[in-house]
Amino acid sequence: MKRRAWLTLGALVLGGGGVVTYAVASPSSDPGAARRAKRPAKVYDLALKGGTGDKRELPRTDTEQFSMLGVSWTGAAKRLDGTAQVRTRSIETGRWSAWQDLELNVDPLENPGAGVRGASEPLWVGPSDGMQAQVLRKNGAGSSALPKGLEVNLVDPGVITDAETKAGSTAAEKAAFVADESPGATASAPTDGTTDGTTATPTDGQTATSPAATDTTPAATDFVPPSASESPADSVPPSPSTSSSAPPSAPPSTVPEPPIVSRADWGADESISPEAPEYNADVKAVFVHHTDGANDYSCADSPSIIRSIYAYHVQVSGWKDIGYNFLVDKCGTVFEGRKGGVDLPVFGAHTYGWNRESAGIAVLGDYTTTSATNATLASVARLAAWKLGQYGADPAGTTQVTAGADQHNYFNTNFTAGGKYTFQRISGHRDGYNTQCPGGLLYDQLPTIRTWASGPVQGLKVSSVDGAGLSGSTYYTKGGITVRWTATTPASLISKFELLVDGKSVATTSGTATSAGATLALGSHTVAVRAVHQSGRTATTAALTVVAETTAPTFTTNPKVSLGSGTVSTSAVPVALGWKATDDKALREVRLLSPTTATFGPTTASSNRTARSGTATTWSMRAYDYAGNYLTSSPSYTPVILQETAAAKSGSWTTRSSTSYLGGQSYSSGSKGAGLTWTFTGRSAAWVVSRAAGSGQAYVYADGTKISTVDLKSSTSLYRQAIWTKTWSSSAKHTIKIVVVGTSGRPTVTTDGLVYIK
Repeated sequence: MKRRAWLTLGALVLGGGGVVTYAVASPSSDPGAARRAKRPAKVYDLALKGGTGDKRELPRTDTEQFSMLGVSWTGAAKRLDGTAQVRTRSIETGRWSAWQDLELNVDPLENPGAGVRGASEPLWVGPSDGMQAQVLRKNGAGSSALPKGLEVNLVDPGVITDAETKAGSTAAEKAAFVADESPGATASAPTDGTTDGTTATPTDGQTATSPAATDTTPAATDFVPPSASESPADSVPPSPSTSSSAPPSAPPSTVPEPPIVSRADWGADESISPEAPEYNADVKAVFVHHTDGANDYSCADSPSIIRSIYAYHVQVSGWKDIGYNFLVDKCGTVFEGRKGGVDLPVFGAHTYGWNRESAGIAVLGDYTTTSATNATLASVARLAAWKLGQYGADPAGTTQVTAGADQHNYFNTNFTAGGKYTFQRISGHRDGYNTQCPGGLLYDQLPTIRTWASGPVQGLKVSSVDGAGLSGSTYYTKGGITVRWTATTPASLISKFELLVDGKSVATTSGTATSAGATLALGSHTVAVRAVHQSGRTATTAALTVVAETTAPTFTTNPKVSLGSGTVSTSAVPVALGWKATDDKALREVRLLSPTTATFGPTTASSNRTARSGTATTWSMRAYDYAGNYLTSSPSYTPVILQETAAAKSGSWTTRSSTSYLGGQSYSSGSKGAGLTWTFTGRSAAWVVSRAAGSGQAYVYADGTKISTVDLKSSTSLYRQAIWTKTWSSSAKHTIKIVVVGTSGRPTVTTDGLVYIK
């Protein structure tokens, strides 16, 4: 029987009888301090012993804290022909996850050294303290038995860097069940009788691997073991011309080196991988991978994820170092992978059969159903361009690579060891080996990575020209312009932008800029934007025609106000505002600035408005061209109401009173020939009447000449109606006379006065 006790994870102490137990934190202990304290990365191994011959399993088990896990077995050459699934319990929520499959189709090993284990790809699950596992043999003829020595390997990335120490744990470290074996069970203790935190006896058969443990066995790849041409144990060792244990010189690159987080900065424990790195002669190609596992990790956790992969490769699989040369997270941060110098052709372990002439870049996460972020793509492009640029290689080109093993890839292309095969300079893992890595969606993004890495800048276009107006396909400006642009290639891959006027650079900006300004001389110019990729390749937008000119528009007809028809009151006299504006290049618009505001198109020449009677009103209008030049005209006009009492009468007229009339009264007459005459000095006039169903007709005379016969009949009663108007070209003295026609059955004419403009 096992007995359980709730224990807080803490220091190890040696119990009676040599049994290792865990110290329980006292109630006064500060759990926050424990979370913030640095601790090394550790690997815990749990044997899979239960089940039948076709199945191995581990029931739900409380464990030490871990964030990554995988399954391994004795013998790297042995394949696990079946499935492996795990469930984990989150420290943060206490909930169990769904079953998750472990990727078992990893690249094979050839001539693996002693101590190298077969292993699944590791799976990042986040801080956890419980797990459950099951491994099933594949059914069917020809499937092999499950390998021996099956284990679940748990990796705690620890707290290593200062940043992690300051930030503390993202999830509280909760108490964990620790099971002590029944009396009589023993566990090994350190030979000196003390503990230093570097070894531990885990619960439920769990074995802790010291971070100081070393293994000098040649490495397999991270998830991709080395090919026959990559292992010192190969029957045909590599020639000095293709690899070297001595560091070569670092050639300069044709493009800048991107920022790279060093091994020290992500917390690599160099004591677990003491072997010196090996070097290739050059880098002909870059293989892109994904690490598998969850995509919802925080980028602050990236160092922990990389430390976990590192520990898994070295302490679980028995490799000499992490397999990838570089790793990139979803925020675009680049991390140094395998040691030996980021600027050197370090011999990695990432793509079976092709490691001798390549470098490997792994993207943290799983990209089978999720696309990589633009930040990730940009960083992979920068990194690949820099590394390939050290050897004069075009990232968008192809190269011949020598196969290190007999195999085939995901697309069923067969390779023979020693043969030369064409690869894209930036290829996916699946191009070299039969694996889904780097995931279908990231693989589909490789053309974008190649294009961004190689240049020229893509999607470059002018988005606007500030300080200029566009008419048709031509921009017009008074001289000063600001050109704005966009591009789809990330700014981190762009060296600079240049503003070109008539083909010559007049302004240079950084690759992060999106605009530049210039002052143009008078006349017509071509304007374009040129982007210079970090590779030196250039892209230029289509040239725009920009005309610089300072000639203002003109009013060929200054704004004028004429009286219009409609209802008249002392506060609102209907008027028609008219004008005519032109420009030597392109008239853009005319704006009314006062007494109200309005904007009119270049072809509009009139607008119906109202004005207050008896008050001088300034009608200010401004004409603009597309360059921004303008001219203002501000004439003043006064509508004046002449009451009927101001007219000279002839014939019989009756005065009517009503608030509906202008001034409260009007004249009415049904006598044929009765007349009213008004005399004024102005340029426009309107006769104001009342209308009804019984209203009659009147003759209108202007300056002694009969102009019109006006019928006042209306189906509804209307008051203060400007029924007849006339406008002259200029202001002068005029006489308006109305005469009652004496229409049969409806002879009456009622007049409310006359309005004129002075």
